[in-house]
Amino acid sequence: QARPVESGGGSVQTGESLRLSCDVSEYTRSDYCRGWFRQVPGKEREEIADIYVRDGTTSYADFVQGRFTISQDKNTLSLQLDNLKPEDTAMYYCAAAFKDLWGSCRSAVATFRNWGQGTQVTVSS
Repeated sequence: QARPVESGGGSVQTGESLRLSCDVSEYTRSDYCRGWFRQVPGKEREEIADIYVRDGTTSYADFVQGRFTISQDKNTLSLQLDNLKPEDTAMYYCAAAFKDLWGSCRSAVATFRNWGQGTQVTVSS
């Protein structure tokens, strides 16, 4: 499968917004989960949010605190970033993976390894 292609990053001021998009046209099966991750140099990649293709169920990391919203259509995964803070500065990546009947989307997308180039988000104070 092709690597996802992320876009929409940029440089903004504290409190501003960005909307990230990811082409997930290779990952449209209903039993897939899709997710957004971010990574700062020298640190591990961390999950931000995930969504189940079949029914749109979402989950978020605690640090999101209502500021980010994940959404999807058939071929595009989006992440609305509102009230951005300097600590949100990172490279952002999307992911997708099969979820079995008993697992969670979080555990499913954690298995993803076919990372794209990512899109850089830089927030200045």
